[in-house]
Amino acid sequence: METLRLYDFLPSGNGYKIRLLLSQMGIPYERIEVNILKGESRTAEFLSKNPNGKIPVLEVEPGKYLSESNAILIYLSEYTEFLPYDRLLKAQVFQWLFFEQYSHEPYIATSRFWMSILGKAEEYHTALAQKREPGYAALKVMEEHLQSRLYFVGDRYTIADIALFAYTHVADEGGFDLSKFPAIQKWIERIKAQPGYINISQEPIPQDAE
Repeated sequence: METLRLYDFLPSGNGYKIRLLLSQMGIPYERIEVNILKGESRTAEFLSKNPNGKIPVLEVEPGKYLSESNAILIYLSEYTEFLPYDRLLKAQVFQWLFFEQYSHEPYIATSRFWMSILGKAEEYHTALAQKREPGYAALKVMEEHLQSRLYFVGDRYTIADIALFAYTHVADEGGFDLSKFPAIQKWIERIKAQPGYINISQEPIPQDAE
């Protein structure tokens, strides 16, 4: 079997989703750093892999590439414990994946990128202020859902949790205060206790060559 190759930027939460799932599934892969701050995702070589010029990109077979973090999660988790077989439960997982990309990531992830990765909180002061209300609205939806549940779908750990965990657990790096969200805080600790957990800055363990 060909080794998967993940084109990634280590601080990225979207890339982290894939690294976390691969670690928890015990799947070996090669991680290739693409420094988006240096324009490495805009080169002709990278654009041939993903014309949208964004990471992560997973090379699933030689010359076959898959982009969009949540699509990659679905691809990797199909027919595993991380994605339910039940039609409704699977649709609910997708529901949360769409929520994460539309109602969560644009506010919480973008704020973190501006503040902690670019280090330009002052420059983006006005834009950051505009992201506070919708970002907290997304967290409130999550908090209310988790008050009576251990995980997001079917009371079991799925890629819905992975997708939402990636940027939520570092929301403070974007100026969001999680102290008023106790259910989210408990959920974060449950995720960190999962087998195969790695933190967002942890490089994969190199695989021995066969």
